[in-house]
Amino acid sequence: MLVFPPHQPDETLRSLASPSSLQGPELHGWRPPVDCVRANELCAAESNCSSRYRTLRQCLAGRDRNTMLANRECQAALEVLQESPLYDCRCKRGMKKELQCLQIYWSIHLGLTEGEEFYEASPYEPVTSRLSDIFRLASIFSGTGADPAVSAKSNHCLDAAKACNLNDNCKKLRSSYISICNREISPTERCNRRKCHKALRQFFDRVPSEYTYRMLFCSCQDQACAERRRQTILPSCSYEDKEKPNCLDLRSLCRTDHLCRSRLADFHTNCRASYRTLTSCPADNYQACLGSYAGMIGFDMTPNYVDSSPTGIVVSPWCSCRGSGNMEEECEKFLRDFTENPCLRNAIQAFGNGTDVNVSPKSPLLPATQAPKVEKTPSLPDDLSDSTSLGTSVITTCTSVQEQGLKANNSKELSMCFTELTTNIIPGSNKVIRPNSGPCRARPSAALTALLLLLLKWAL
Repeated sequence: MLVFPPHQPDETLRSLASPSSLQGPELHGWRPPVDCVRANELCAAESNCSSRYRTLRQCLAGRDRNTMLANRECQAALEVLQESPLYDCRCKRGMKKELQCLQIYWSIHLGLTEGEEFYEASPYEPVTSRLSDIFRLASIFSGTGADPAVSAKSNHCLDAAKACNLNDNCKKLRSSYISICNREISPTERCNRRKCHKALRQFFDRVPSEYTYRMLFCSCQDQACAERRRQTILPSCSYEDKEKPNCLDLRSLCRTDHLCRSRLADFHTNCRASYRTLTSCPADNYQACLGSYAGMIGFDMTPNYVDSSPTGIVVSPWCSCRGSGNMEEECEKFLRDFTENPCLRNAIQAFGNGTDVNVSPKSPLLPATQAPKVEKTPSLPDDLSDSTSLGTSVITTCTSVQEQGLKANNSKELSMCFTELTTNIIPGSNKVIRPNSGPCRARPSAALTALLLLLLKWAL
């Protein structure tokens, strides 16, 4: 059974038993998962749920874990909680009552976990949109469809700022945070960080992603462009400080605030590196990861680019692992989720290149049969770990096979997939060289070739 750690109930938990003005037959029986504000209203209007919450409030007040677990009434209250609409409720980022919703969520879920977890589940509803949806909305995109020679010389981050100025809402909110974050308070206090953070949150929450993403994740060919990208959030006020705090201390500070805690949990949910997917992102969804990253800007855990390198993408919160003591390993692990995260790096590069992963075939494969089971998947060259280096044809063809576990009757398609995966990619370039494309032929290892031929033979 799930158990509660001892902690004081907050104002939201006290409100769980408050009367509701809602009346009528719609309250009879539990509904499918709803947002936590609505779930709270449903519980308050149901006598058994509201009375159990009053009991739960008393259980959580001033008792240690063992005392609470020994009390049958507390256990009964916990069982009611797990059957209530509050247990599965979620919130929407940017919703009208987002803070209230998150307060209700955490008042429940902090009590359902024992101690502090390294990764916490996101309180937000899952993201179903993808980067390709944003590409369709953007009127112009950083380099996509342009002449390669012209695109290489363009400052895409400058183009993104110009595009923002053409949109009234984007221009207004961007001008607002620039003004606030650049306003010096005194010779010793360069700005009001609290107000700067608030203005940044309003910008990234209220301006459509096709504008904000272009400013945050624009692709760069030179240092001047990369520095403009780094300066997007006015880091001297919103990000940097005199000293870097310990990352675990910064995480603890973030988790004392419901909004910051939620955005960090959402980042871990959507950007945590997965080695079971083509892109290293959960569900191969770049959009979910980039949205979670942008959602942390304007909080204590605000991330940013660590330097002005146009090619090496490294982001981090303003913290270090100095002074971690016996928690250094945990601290380094936390920091690597930003600085060495293949999902986040691939997502940023994918947006800058104007590419996305097609995780479902455009048309059904007819007919389709189950693919043969393979004991061991052949390892690929290190360059293939960055999915953004692969061509669109590789993604479309091979994803259909890898993601759905299917094989087409036409062996030509499967053969093309294996051919693409064994091509050599020039490090630091998007160019793909096929083994038979020129006099200087790049050949895969003999063992890899034999294994691929065996797989192809099974497919036939």
